Amino acid sequence: MAEEVTRVLEVVLGGARQSGGVDLEAVEMLVRGAMHRAGAALLGQLLSEAAPSAAHSPCACGHRARYHDRRRRQLLTALGPVEFERGYYLCPHCHRGHSVRDRELGVDGRACSPGVRRMMAVVGSETSFEQGREQLALLAGLEVTAKAVERNAEAVGRDLEACQQTEIGRAKQLELPAVGVPPVPILYLEMDGTGVPVVKAETQGRAGKIEGQPAHTREVKLGCVFTQTGTDAEGRPVRQQDSTSYVAAIESAEPFGLRLYAEAWRRGWSRAKKKVVIGDGAVWIWNLAHQHFPGALQIVDLYHARQHLWELSGQLFADDEAAGKHWLAVALEQLDQGKIEALVKQLRDQKPAHADIAKRVSNEADYFEHNAERMRYPAFRAQGLFVGSGVVEAACKTVIGARLKGSGMFWTVRGANAILALRCCRLSGRFEDYWAEHSRAA
Repeated sequence: MAEEVTRVLEVVLGGARQSGGVDLEAVEMLVRGAMHRAGAALLGQLLSEAAPSAAHSPCACGHRARYHDRRRRQLLTALGPVEFERGYYLCPHCHRGHSVRDRELGVDGRACSPGVRRMMAVVGSETSFEQGREQLALLAGLEVTAKAVERNAEAVGRDLEACQQTEIGRAKQLELPAVGVPPVPILYLEMDGTGVPVVKAETQGRAGKIEGQPAHTREVKLGCVFTQTGTDAEGRPVRQQDSTSYVAAIESAEPFGLRLYAEAWRRGWSRAKKKVVIGDGAVWIWNLAHQHFPGALQIVDLYHARQHLWELSGQLFADDEAAGKHWLAVALEQLDQGKIEALVKQLRDQKPAHADIAKRVSNEADYFEHNAERMRYPAFRAQGLFVGSGVVEAACKTVIGARLKGSGMFWTVRGANAILALRCCRLSGRFEDYWAEHSRAA
């Protein structure tokens, strides 16, 4: 190993003396390449079997395979391509073969080592598969295809999803009280939904946002769970740093509710002294809150409620800006003070001449009336609680948008859910624990 590196340096430095300069980057890359090749050769020797470990080996069909011969194979590792020899077994019953060594190493039927699969999962979760391929070539000196990054990242994501389904199954069972585990002062849940572009086959029979137009996206439901440390000097709530965990999937409300419940259960929902659910006015959010989180304090995001009033004032007073500003100021003050009954009365007193605007006003009055108890903002602030869903709104951009809404991206539901599972796991700080336990299955 040292001899090869020395020869490389002698060649490079000799050429540098003749040209009058040293290209340090070129030297770095050449030395790295030499070290990788030397390490790959050593790893190949370590992985090679001198002799079969046994004359027979269990076959997947249930019979016993017999030792046949030694066979050579190539495996892409973190050091580059590695070649090694290992025993090969052939089943006389089903006529299929396998290698015990490959199974021991977790590379049976795989072209890449666990280390490379881990790298591809990480880059595939962060950027496009083509850019991930470029990053592996530059940063790790590994030449892979974009398709290989896609296959491996999505395979890890699907395994993560399978693990999450196991957790969901456990969470649905009778929960036993935790012993010796400290309580959680305040635990928050926030929910939202955002569309991601999908291939045409995934929107068949689905109506788009514009009447008469087909859908081009599918909704990802996203949930965040986090804790609060207390309040600052001005009485504003402070989120505990690095406490946020995420779950997300393209699925209907019912399975998503179980997904979020499992995450809340893992985070100590049963031990929380105070439980809070924050969301916008979407019906599915509050249905899930009632079904899975009974007893939790429910809060409509203040800024979403304000948005309703801003948009409505523009329609009601399109021709009178001054009157619109006055009406909006009064309405916003009523909202911020939690005087929802007065706000609803003010809305119902409006008698717009245009039928469409009148219908909008009536719908908004119903919205505020239905959510009145979720809009008692002075009472929520007095308890030092958050009244906005900024955490999940930011997550819609960082967890979903940053990866799944890139230019030219169109997903299958299966592929999107795999990458979502992978991103949620990584951004929740659970990926290293998962990889240590499940890397062979990924």
